[in-house]
Amino acid sequence: MARSTTRGDSSMKNPTSTPIHDLLRQRWSPYAIDPKKSVSSDDLTALFEAARWTMSSYNAQPWRYIVGIRGRSDEIWQKVFDCLVEGNQPWAKNAPVLALGLVEHLFEHNGKPNKAATHDLGAASAFLTVEATARGLVVHQMIGIEPEKARETFQLPEHIEPFTGLAIGYPGSP
Repeated sequence: MARSTTRGDSSMKNPTSTPIHDLLRQRWSPYAIDPKKSVSSDDLTALFEAARWTMSSYNAQPWRYIVGIRGRSDEIWQKVFDCLVEGNQPWAKNAPVLALGLVEHLFEHNGKPNKAATHDLGAASAFLTVEATARGLVVHQMIGIEPEKARETFQLPEHIEPFTGLAIGYPGSP
């Protein structure tokens, strides 16, 4: 079944081979995000609180996010936008919130490599996305970032790796 690039009605559900929770069926990664609708501070706080509650190896929570919010932290938003690969910029420019997902590759408690760090970032971003879906928001996660540009722009230490991008907002029209 082909999927359209936009859905204005977040109650639409994808067909599944077996019943799953509605929040998971409603989740999708649109390219059309409403540029005129901002995301409230309360909603953003809840999204990142959901990420904080994610399980992780040794409860290390090795994920970090750099978040730019249009109208509140325009300089950071622009810096995050500039770290996206060219192919993601035409549609991501409409997102009121852009974030970079980072992984900390060393455990704080012993300084040893955390082989689960990227997995844990993915889990945290998934929790964030489910919370966003519950609030009528959409999240488009993307691997299409320029990690070295992000490292330089945000002066990240070697053990912190820029890994993903997230565009957050309300569904828009193509």
